[in-house]
Amino acid sequence: MFLAEKSTGHMIEVLDTLALFDPNETRVKGSLHFGEEAQDPELFDKSGLNFPSGESLPVCWTDPEYRRR
Repeated sequence: MFLAEKSTGHMIEVLDTLALFDPNETRVKGSLHFGEEAQDPELFDKSGLNFPSGESLPVCWTDPEYRRR
């Protein structure tokens, strides 16, 4: 799955979708796709990511208390 960095718009290939969908995880392992090659995997804060369309991530992926709000 590809997401975009909010600050730069660069594409991130998410390598750990289970962490992405888990609201208790604040960071996700991914690989920056910038230039000709994918970069080495690193951790990205979910708060700094959104969908390539500009849409925010679902609250159920980022807030463990979403059901109580």
